[in-house]
Amino acid sequence: MFGRRKKNSSVKDGGETEQVVDGVGTDEEQDADETDVAEPRRVNLPPAPRPDGPWDVSEVPGNPADGRVDLGGMLVPGVEGMELRVEVAGDAIVAATVVLRDSAVQLQAFAAPKKEGIWGEVREEIATGITQQGGVVDVVEGPLGWELRAQVPVPLPDGQTGAQLVRFVGVDGPRWFLRGVISGQGAVRPESAGLLEQIFRDTVIIRGEGPMAPRDPIVLKLPNDAQMVPDGVQTEDAEGSRFSGGMGQLERGPEITEVR
Repeated sequence: MFGRRKKNSSVKDGGETEQVVDGVGTDEEQDADETDVAEPRRVNLPPAPRPDGPWDVSEVPGNPADGRVDLGGMLVPGVEGMELRVEVAGDAIVAATVVLRDSAVQLQAFAAPKKEGIWGEVREEIATGITQQGGVVDVVEGPLGWELRAQVPVPLPDGQTGAQLVRFVGVDGPRWFLRGVISGQGAVRPESAGLLEQIFRDTVIIRGEGPMAPRDPIVLKLPNDAQMVPDGVQTEDAEGSRFSGGMGQLERGPEITEVR
């Protein structure tokens, strides 16, 4: 199924995985102070090879949209039984979340420098934001490369504070960066997240040739035959859509927020 959720800048529903999102897509760089001692600049390494994906559209033979949902700047693999929700910031669709049984992965692509990868820098920013909230972060080398496995503080209905397990993964591509946020059983038991990880690997990014500032989100679009369905409303004509039988139709999902 498809769902649509709004992306806000304030913290609201603490139980949502996407509430803890790093500052990617925001411009937090500050001009260097005009002092005698300049602040050292982090040097990012070139993007690492991606023999198993995710892919740039130029790297996929044939029609890259075959077997994938066309979201404009991102082609997401279609898997039987999955629900696909899109997320909006203002009027722009900037992320997609694949829900598969009791796990989910949020996919978001960003512009990146031509000759530098940004995942190392982004990992540090995510980790700093989570620890400042009182969470715990481990940096491990997982199936998708270096990732963060975090215990994120979330408020419970009784007013107490609990912890939610989340995995942050990322891959640098040619002038783009793809981030994934894995939640549910795929974060609690990483060994059960093989299909979500394969969806991440098989995703195709279409950045375009136009100029974009680093960290700007690559804007997405709804498929031409997608239908928006309000949250909680069931329809009876899903069988007539190519998104039925595992893809479903669009519905509005829960809100997400960012921690910058």
